[in-house]
Amino acid sequence: MQTELLHWISTFLEAQAAELGAATNTQLAYGRDLKDFDSFLARRALDFVTVGRKDIEAYLVWCDAQGLAKSTRARRLSAIKQLYRFAFEEGWRSDNPAIQIAGPGQDKRLPKVLSEDEVDQLLDAARHSGRNTSDQLRNTCLMELLYATGMRVSELVSLRVSAARGDPRLLLIMGKGGKERLVPLSDPAREALAAWLVQRDKTDEAAQAKGKPASIYLFPSRGSAGYLTRHRFYLLIKEFALTAGVDPSKVTPHTLRHAFATHLLANGADLRAIQTMLGHADVATTEIYTHVLEARLSELVLENHPLAKAGRRSSGGKTSSDGQ
Repeated sequence: MQTELLHWISTFLEAQAAELGAATNTQLAYGRDLKDFDSFLARRALDFVTVGRKDIEAYLVWCDAQGLAKSTRARRLSAIKQLYRFAFEEGWRSDNPAIQIAGPGQDKRLPKVLSEDEVDQLLDAARHSGRNTSDQLRNTCLMELLYATGMRVSELVSLRVSAARGDPRLLLIMGKGGKERLVPLSDPAREALAAWLVQRDKTDEAAQAKGKPASIYLFPSRGSAGYLTRHRFYLLIKEFALTAGVDPSKVTPHTLRHAFATHLLANGADLRAIQTMLGHADVATTEIYTHVLEARLSELVLENHPLAKAGRRSSGGKTSSDGQ
């Protein structure tokens, strides 16, 4: 397997684990699927970097001819689509050859949704989680910024401290592929940011007094990257969920991004504005949140509409109109 491809796959799987909470078994399955696709390409003197849509479709036809189950073919296509989407967003490719390829008929799952109350519980848990005041201020800032901006976790943890100086009302985010965008900050996010900056600077000054270099990051760390890792934040957000009494399986950095978009849409925000704030290249990616909202509204109607309740009450017997 090529060195460049190995880098693609390892970085992609790391992001899957940190941002989406992909289980180890899922990562292993994706790794096997991508290795199988690579072998198919190698037999045809092709490679991941230059492959086109027709080559991917040829692979799917080959998988079908091998008698692979629909679920297996769907998973393999999912791995390929997600890898190429990741490669496109990271700027490794200028196009995504898999974006318009239809799968073998599996139902599309909507993102998990956190209610506004659940988000409030998570934010409150972050304020009280940590070994000391510094941890609590950092955790509060992380969560407030994530929910206020809808940033990707990779964008959040690698924020430069220079972007946060001067009590900004807009935050400049360096997105995937080196693309910049501005997102507005809520008052709670600005307050959390200001409080964390005071504490962060004190800690950084103390480190400099011991001969260590100043950190350029908003959330510095002693690790090799110099900032809080995606994986560490993933573990933190699971801790907040447990403290808040929110189902941890529903909570990842990415579901907070989903919550940001869905709650904005529910409160009347324009889809194009949400697209810009999320950094989506195509509004079609953002439109998934309209389906999430529609599904949630349908659920609320079925749960709370008087006629729906009457239907449930009468399901075991006759309604008032029966026999009349």
